[in-house]
Amino acid sequence: MNRTQIVVIAKEPVPGKVKTRLVPPLTSEEAAAVAGAALEDTLRAVARAPAVRRVLALDGAPGTWLPSGFTVLPQRGGGLDERLAAAFEDAYRLLPVPVVLIGMDTPQITPDLLAEAVALLDGRDAVFGPANDGGFWLLGLRDPDPALLLGVPMSEPDTGEVQLRRMEEAGMSVASLPCLTDVDTMADAVEVAALAPHSRYAAALAGTGTRL
Repeated sequence: MNRTQIVVIAKEPVPGKVKTRLVPPLTSEEAAAVAGAALEDTLRAVARAPAVRRVLALDGAPGTWLPSGFTVLPQRGGGLDERLAAAFEDAYRLLPVPVVLIGMDTPQITPDLLAEAVALLDGRDAVFGPANDGGFWLLGLRDPDPALLLGVPMSEPDTGEVQLRRMEEAGMSVASLPCLTDVDTMADAVEVAALAPHSRYAAALAGTGTRL
């Protein structure tokens, strides 16, 4: 029986607070609509993946985009390293089973890819999904320790490298997943939409007049 929980860490898609690097050429409202669609695609993929519990660690308030079956926890902490560490810590405290954590910037993920992460974590201490910007799109920990994340420089070209080294230096066995593109820039946005042409995210981006 699967005993892994999946946590999505995300911001409420409010204009001016999400995907600000897409403005311009998008408006703040368009960027928020694209972010909301990406979040909904992510949550729906998680809803179809094998997990004993599904959690949304949310900065903001849930909306109609949230599928049923998710436990919502408020984010806490300052920097992203603190918020990631807290999401792991809070989810594990409420249910002490392994945690797979992802963000809202990879709407091209599939339930099968998440199932692979869950399966890999069954035999390893950690599972790591690198992103092509140098960060990571997924991190799974069998026994989450906030110290593994606290102090890791986030949103830097070497974020993933530092995080991976932190785990390896702790003597952890780490499985790797394919490298994916996070949606940060407009070039990323178009690339990811092409990878998931039938997604809500791709439809929202096309609705802004962006050529895919």
